[in-house]
Amino acid sequence: MSRFQLRATPPGGDTQYREGRAGVRYSCGTSWSTLLADLSTPYQDDAWDLDTLLIHGWSEPNADGAIVPPIHPASTFIRSHIDDAARYQYARRANPTRDALESLLAGLEHGESASAFSSGMAAISAVLQLLSAGDRAVVGYDSYLSTYHLFTNDLPRYGVEADFVDLSDLEAVHAAIKPNTRLIWIETPTNPLLDIVDLKALAEIASGIGALSVVDNTLASPYCQNPLDHGVDLVVHSTTKYLGGHSDLLGGAVTSNSEELALRMADRQSHLGAIPSPFDSWLLMRGIRTLGVRMRRQMANAQAVAEWLDDDPRVVRVFYPGLSDHPRHELAHAQMPGGFGAMVSFEIRGGSEAARLVSQRTALFRLATSLGGVESLVFPPTAWLETDPELMAAIPKSPWAHHPGLNRLSIGIESDDDLINDLDRALG
Repeated sequence: MSRFQLRATPPGGDTQYREGRAGVRYSCGTSWSTLLADLSTPYQDDAWDLDTLLIHGWSEPNADGAIVPPIHPASTFIRSHIDDAARYQYARRANPTRDALESLLAGLEHGESASAFSSGMAAISAVLQLLSAGDRAVVGYDSYLSTYHLFTNDLPRYGVEADFVDLSDLEAVHAAIKPNTRLIWIETPTNPLLDIVDLKALAEIASGIGALSVVDNTLASPYCQNPLDHGVDLVVHSTTKYLGGHSDLLGGAVTSNSEELALRMADRQSHLGAIPSPFDSWLLMRGIRTLGVRMRRQMANAQAVAEWLDDDPRVVRVFYPGLSDHPRHELAHAQMPGGFGAMVSFEIRGGSEAARLVSQRTALFRLATSLGGVESLVFPPTAWLETDPELMAAIPKSPWAHHPGLNRLSIGIESDDDLINDLDRALG
């Protein structure tokens, strides 16, 4: 993992260097070749295990010996002269704390660049601005609801249309492709039915037609899955979820291995202005440090809860790729080497009203949206959807709308016995 040095000469001072991952970002008026100049000795070791990278992957230690990255709150930076091409000029374009975060994010996804955003939807919106009027996208019909809304309500106003298909059906994907298809939007595992789609196959289809492949990797996290390794062009995250891990920040990220895409995403980041604050960047880095230990505990709990639910006669069906009878368990095992994630969904008899009652009877599982935190959450998506008939009518193709007794669980790090006992009482 090569790193580069960015020169900045403060007034009256010697030339200093800022460390950053090669290809992370660019500053106003600075060429790519300039940013990649002065390659230094790699600090990140290619042989490091992920757990080590989580702790040490943000940058080299500071000159003052601080063991954690500092917070740089400055909104603007002093220039030595008017044509100073220093890395840091205005915080919307570049900030040392955000640079450290982006270096870490790129490493976690096995990428050469990362751009951090103020939310997952900000990151998604930035990626979709790569499309132009007249373009089309092939999108999973079970995509995240806010993403679905962008494709159905917002992008058509700018001349961009979408074709929604079951991405696990490669024949259906091929059939949906049109001469102006420019993007395939992928989520795996899907939310909330936790289906798995073939990343390598979809990336190859996109590449074969000259389209971009984009994966929302939020539910898997980089701990479980690295889509860039399968040939995907861009990886999107809501860093609010597993990467942050404590339900106390909003954030998003886009990573890639493409120099051109890195430049375009950095441009979108700067001109849209949806950047994380220095404090949120620092808070996210702090959360990432414990990603490994959190994910291992959460996945162990998820496996235990899924197996218990699968054996319970009150439960109609369990959705979890870690179960051997999941229809795409083997595919999940192959492309998720870090584990099957920590989301579990299950369906009970009695429809949406029964699902609603279960979600209101739990004590440890708190009724709330979002996911990925250390605390366990429960949410009945179809019961919630039925409270908004207009929204229900707007997404008729979404498969989870046809599972009225569904509850989605975001598994935390509590005792698995306590979590199971809580569900047992709630099921009645």
